[in-house]
Amino acid sequence: MTAPRWRRAALALVLAAAGAGAQAGSPGFCDAQLKLDGTQQDRLLRVAAVVRDTLAASGTRVALIARSGQDLARFGQRYSHAGLSLAGSANAPWSVRQLFFSCDEKRPRLFDQGIAGFVLGTENPSLGYVSLLLLPPEVAAPLEQRALDNAYALRLLAGTYSANAYPFEVHFQNCNQWVAELLASTWGDLPDGADLRRRAQAWLREQGYVPTVFDVGSPFIMMLGWFIPYVHSLDHPLEDRAQSIYRVSMPASLEAFVQARVPGAERVEICHDERKVVLRRGGVPLGPGCEAAEGDRVVALD
Repeated sequence: MTAPRWRRAALALVLAAAGAGAQAGSPGFCDAQLKLDGTQQDRLLRVAAVVRDTLAASGTRVALIARSGQDLARFGQRYSHAGLSLAGSANAPWSVRQLFFSCDEKRPRLFDQGIAGFVLGTENPSLGYVSLLLLPPEVAAPLEQRALDNAYALRLLAGTYSANAYPFEVHFQNCNQWVAELLASTWGDLPDGADLRRRAQAWLREQGYVPTVFDVGSPFIMMLGWFIPYVHSLDHPLEDRAQSIYRVSMPASLEAFVQARVPGAERVEICHDERKVVLRRGGVPLGPGCEAAEGDRVVALD
C-alpha cells in the first residue's frame, strides 16, 4: 500500500473510531469527492424534496437535522453530522446552518447549505438516513434568533477543527459540538462576551449533557491521531486515553439532550434506498434496511 493510500486508510479508521462528522465536501477527506451519476442525483434530490416538504409543513421554524455519512455501524451510530435547519435562513428557507471544514483554508467555517446540498453530502447514495427533531415554537424562536445572529454564532466557532474534539475543552471543535454550544448559549441565556465557548461548555456539563462514548479498543488507533490531520487526542482526559476512549459530540448525544429538555420536540426519521423513501414519525427508529412498517409514509422512487 502506498503512503497516500495508507494515510487515507488510517484516517478512515480513526475517523470511524472517533465518530467524525462529514460535512459538505467531506472535510475529513479533502482529496475525496463523492461522484454521483444522473440517476443518483435525481434520487437524492427527490429525497431532499420530502425532507424540505416535511419541514415546511411542521409548524415550527427550527429543526435539529442530522444525516448519515461515514459508516459508524460498528459503534451503534447511524448519524455522523448535524446542523440546524432554519426557516428564516437568508440563504433559502430551511437551509442548514452548520460547521464545515474548509479544506482550502484548513480551518472550520460556518456554512448555510440548502436541504438538497445537505442530503447530497451523503457517502452512500444507495442507502441513507435523515433525522429531524422539530422544536416547538416557543423553544425554536430564541434559538432561531441566536443562530441567525452572525456575530454571535461566529463567536462560538473555534479556530481549530478536530473530528473527534472533546466536548469540554475549547481548543478544538467538531461540527456537532458547535451545535451543542449554540444550544447551550441560547437555553442558558449566556450573554455575549469573553469565554463564551467555555461558559457554554460549563453549562452543558452542569445540565448533564452526555457526549457519545467511542471505545476505540486499541492504543494503536489512538496513536494514529499523532500522524493524521484533523484528528487529535491530547484534548481528551488522560483517563479516557488510557482506556482508548473518545467522548465526542454526535447527533445522537445532541438529540438525547434536546429530547430530555424539550418533551414537545417531535422526531421524524426519513430513509431511502434505491426504490423508495420511508418517513416515520416518532416510534422506534427505522431499521437498517430502510424497510417500512405500518403507519410509515412511503414514496416510490422508481
